[in-house]
Amino acid sequence: MKRRRRVQESRWIHRQSRLLLAIIAALGSLETAYLTIIKFTGAQACPTEGCEKVLASPYAMVFGLPLSLFGFLGYLTMLLLATSPWWFPGSQDQATAESVKTRTWPVMFALASAMVVFSGYLVTVMAFQIQAFCPFCVASALFSLAMFLIILCGHRWKDLGQILFIGIMVGVVTLTGVLALYAPLRGGSSSTAGGGQAGPPISSASGPAEIALAQYLKDKGISMYGAWWCPHCHEQKEAFGAQATKVLSYIECAEDGINPQTKLCRSKPEISGFPTWEINGQFYSGVQSLDKLADLSGYQGPRNFRR
Repeated sequence: MKRRRRVQESRWIHRQSRLLLAIIAALGSLETAYLTIIKFTGAQACPTEGCEKVLASPYAMVFGLPLSLFGFLGYLTMLLLATSPWWFPGSQDQATAESVKTRTWPVMFALASAMVVFSGYLVTVMAFQIQAFCPFCVASALFSLAMFLIILCGHRWKDLGQILFIGIMVGVVTLTGVLALYAPLRGGSSSTAGGGQAGPPISSASGPAEIALAQYLKDKGISMYGAWWCPHCHEQKEAFGAQATKVLSYIECAEDGINPQTKLCRSKPEISGFPTWEINGQFYSGVQSLDKLADLSGYQGPRNFRR
């Protein structure tokens, strides 16, 4: 019996599990750190339009911060937990290292369970709601799944039933939290009778100055190119308010939006992201303040904008 136990504990997955976890967690940390930097700087990082659509969707933001930032913290925590026994290399610290090793396995399993459920939900949203493909998101989901399987199979659990019960409980709590977190998004977007997506409603009200600016921009043939799923486009519309947004010359570039003009958007190589303003033949990418739009367009009306 003792020999069988020694054979089980000497399996390569048991010997190399923490090294594998550290490598995957390090890769996940690099990926999510890269996406977080890109999100904060507003740079373009996506190789495909579908990737841009996913990363620019409201699901990519949590509590006003990029979702990738929370992913980075999760991977970093896993990296620290996986390597924690290696912090005690001396022979006098062997007892401490063994204690740390024993205590961190259940914590890593709980964290991996939460990450795999969260990433699984996001992949489902990507496939069935956003209906786009993001290689970064799929890679992150695969990283989470790989860590979960390595932790499950790479340690000789004394009570497998108990650890699976912990995983189920963590998964249920995580899924409940995720559903509550994204509930406003699932109920907030709207669509027309024809099936075109309108995106979240504009909650701010327009003042006379916002309406006057919107009317002036429309009269001058100045257009805003955007997509219903773009959070920055929504932010730009919120700056104008609900009433002024209805006046704006807005061009929908998403194929599944309301009255899409996708061909027109693609015919303009200057449009590299949303929103993009076309003013007197020049293109300006990103959210613009109303004062800047007034300056660029030559607007001379009232400027007591509310935002």
